[in-house]
Amino acid sequence: MLNICGCLVHTKPEKTDAVVTAINATEGGEVHAHEDGRIVVTVEDTEDKRASDQIMDMHQIPPGVLTVTLTYHSFEEHDDEIGAVDAASPTKH
Repeated sequence: MLNICGCLVHTKPEKTDAVVTAINATEGGEVHAHEDGRIVVTVEDTEDKRASDQIMDMHQIPPGVLTVTLTYHSFEEHDDEIGAVDAASPTKH
């Protein structure tokens, strides 16, 4: 299962660019938009780290992160998992 989290990150406005760069440099993290110290981010599990741990790490991005708020959470099947389920399902005639 793929764990996907959407977050809103608030920063000091003058530190937004540095925080955006740090998030985009993190495997599993992606910035989608930012304006006036607000950053829209998605975070996905990686092989080495859970999304929840990555979100906690965002609080420590120096300097400038004020808050990280989880706004969306979803579990989705990987493409390879869907194929495995289809292959295991009986064929209908």
